[in-house]
Amino acid sequence: MESHAQSYGEGLGHGANSVLGKARLILEAFEMEDMDLSLSELSRRTGISKASVHRLGQELVEWGMLERSGQEYRLGMRAFELGSRVPRFRVLRDAARPFMESLHFATKEAVHLAVRDGREVLYLEKIASGPEAAKPSRIAGRMPLHCTSTGKVLLAYAPPSVVEDVLGGELTRLTRSTTIGAGLLLEQLKKVRSNGYALEQEEVVQGYCSVAVPIHSSGGILLGALAIAAPIFRADVPKLARALITTANRLSRSTLLN
Repeated sequence: MESHAQSYGEGLGHGANSVLGKARLILEAFEMEDMDLSLSELSRRTGISKASVHRLGQELVEWGMLERSGQEYRLGMRAFELGSRVPRFRVLRDAARPFMESLHFATKEAVHLAVRDGREVLYLEKIASGPEAAKPSRIAGRMPLHCTSTGKVLLAYAPPSVVEDVLGGELTRLTRSTTIGAGLLLEQLKKVRSNGYALEQEEVVQGYCSVAVPIHSSGGILLGALAIAAPIFRADVPKLARALITTANRLSRSTLLN
């Protein structure tokens, strides 16, 4: 597996040697499961010397992008604040939340709002309670496109070049049920366009499934995906799909999105 320094450095090119490039490496070294990282771990993940990480870390702390927790670092509130300012994501999230709350109240299941970012799903909002709240998806979290219901929906309505890009990369297996065959994924995407919704069963978490539908603007532009995740033993897929389609249609007509 390639190191953080390799993967991020390749994306930055020569800019990885600049102050801004190094600051980006430090910030992107934090993964979803990380709460705190030590100076040594940040240096290992980024390939930047401890002295440079310490110096830049102090500046990032002063800016609010990082916070100190004893001898370790964590992402700061400033990072969250800046991310929340992204206009198109904020508008979609704000418009969708009331509809998501109604859907959660009606189904008692976890409801997700997601968009595509490269080969991944980026979750903008999640409304859940009980055990479902602790499942892998989380606000600002990322998951693969090929095995999530939101990802399959976003792929099904994406340009052919996006589908080719995903098929050209590694289709990571998360469980024994994860779709890792290009031909099978293409058939699933065709089915999504035919049915109007996507279904994944135990591809991400054993014992759970999720159903997702696309969110379009009134002009037909794909904005994101809306999904419900539930334990398989109680999931009524046709019922959940109908509820999602109805909600997505109402959301698409929302004045906030038009």
